[in-house]
Amino acid sequence: MILQDIINIIESVAPLSYQESWDNSGLQVGDRNAEVHAALLTIDVTESVVGEAINKRCDLIISHHPLLFHGLKHLTGETPQERCVEKAIRHNIAIYSSHTAMDAYIHGVSGKIADKLGINHYQILCPTTEQNIGLGVIGTLNNPMNSDDFIRFVQDVFDCSLRYIEPPAKLITTVAICGGAGAEFIKQAINQKADLFITADMKYHEMQAALGKIGVIDLDHWTSEHFTREIFAELLSKHITTYISDNDITPIKWLIK
Repeated sequence: MILQDIINIIESVAPLSYQESWDNSGLQVGDRNAEVHAALLTIDVTESVVGEAINKRCDLIISHHPLLFHGLKHLTGETPQERCVEKAIRHNIAIYSSHTAMDAYIHGVSGKIADKLGINHYQILCPTTEQNIGLGVIGTLNNPMNSDDFIRFVQDVFDCSLRYIEPPAKLITTVAICGGAGAEFIKQAINQKADLFITADMKYHEMQAALGKIGVIDLDHWTSEHFTREIFAELLSKHITTYISDNDITPIKWLIK
């Protein structure tokens, strides 16, 4: 299968027209006409991920976060980004990223979290001009849960540490989600009567401002998005061999007292 065919599959659900103006989703490295037999799926492109792709004989790395947000002025191997590009080119590995384009797909980053949590009938939280395109989702639980039980349930699903603000509602029915840094959408979650908002990278005062208005679960950024690799696998595993990277892990460490 050629690379362009794989790109077409991804962009059939998350076209580049969905991405934010500041983003750089799309083909980062590689020849669109090259044959691809195996892809490594990752959130971040790091040197260890590129090394893993080499060891697994992958022709393609598909990431959520773009390796390149800005143009490179030189290729001297001085930065991790430069070394990743050099290694990829040397070993004929293409790199493709689907970032905010996949965020804006209703069954993308946030929709996948909703599926994992059993949230149904979800809609886009902050739509663009088209109803089913935009950032975040909001939906309902089939069986409302006690707030303490639901927070524990989220922790179990993500298998992680988390921060939270207790919701004013003791029974959780409506949940808003924005994978990645979604603090800016908390007002939409409140206005749409969500009992709880799940996102990442919230600041102290942003969480403090939510007190008494909405519950908040704040995840590590990578953790909130890591199910995205499963979306790529579901789209492509019928066509090529896919591997979820063993070296793609959050760089954030927690010291628990």
